[in-house]
Amino acid sequence: MSLQIVGTGNRERGTEAPRSVGSQFPVPDSRHPGNIQAKDFSFWYGPKQALYDVSITIPARAVTAFIGPSGCGKSTFLRSINRLQGLIPGARQTGAIELDGENIYSASLNPVSLRQRVGMVFQRWNPFPKSIYDNVAYGPRINGTASRSKIDEIVEQSLRRAALWDEVKDRLRQSALGLSGGQQQRLCIARALANEPEVLLLDEPASALDPIATQKIEELLYELRSELTIVIVTHNMQQAARVSDYTAFFYLGRLVEVNNTGQLFTTPREERTEAYITGRFG
Repeated sequence: MSLQIVGTGNRERGTEAPRSVGSQFPVPDSRHPGNIQAKDFSFWYGPKQALYDVSITIPARAVTAFIGPSGCGKSTFLRSINRLQGLIPGARQTGAIELDGENIYSASLNPVSLRQRVGMVFQRWNPFPKSIYDNVAYGPRINGTASRSKIDEIVEQSLRRAALWDEVKDRLRQSALGLSGGQQQRLCIARALANEPEVLLLDEPASALDPIATQKIEELLYELRSELTIVIVTHNMQQAARVSDYTAFFYLGRLVEVNNTGQLFTTPREERTEAYITGRFG
């Protein structure tokens, strides 16, 4: 299997890397908001444990990819970063996930304000049955922005950041449901960006798209990495290699290994990681 490795890690080959996964690698970038750190985070759906003692640092202004076979816990962990999994009856967690040093599961943290800071884009695009304009304007409006000129500015800026403005600027009042699948997915990204998040989470955002639309999403993530912390779950290892700076491999609810993308795909430390990326299981 041939992978194009574009991760930006710079650890020299042969340099001893930490054997245990966790907060030692990668290191937080304290110059920018959006640093995420999980500490012994475990999660249960009722009696079923889905995550076991996950510890990882996800730095700001970079793309981190989660890979692993179906049911390994990567989407559960992704959605735990903005507490979506906590909406499921019977769900519970232990340990901590910190955003810029604050435990997001603290009782004092409002989950609504958390989700303004941590945007989410799902596998299947889900625009509201409203106009393109109203989809992007929805978040700023419910967050208290009343000025029409300000909302106009946010809508245009968000659509530009999502690389969609030139395609829709002449039909902003038309239904978002008339867009193609790839355009609808970029609209959902624009809708998340309108809240000025620190973090953008994406759960298999291109798995239902054709290759051309997938390329546009990947190019968009490459552009946004300089502005946001981006975390993407993907089953496509070539995609992880193309778009991410760091990659984390999950298996059976455990974080097996995390490293810069180039090193993880070329010289993984763990045998299970090598077996997965070479196609021996998964």
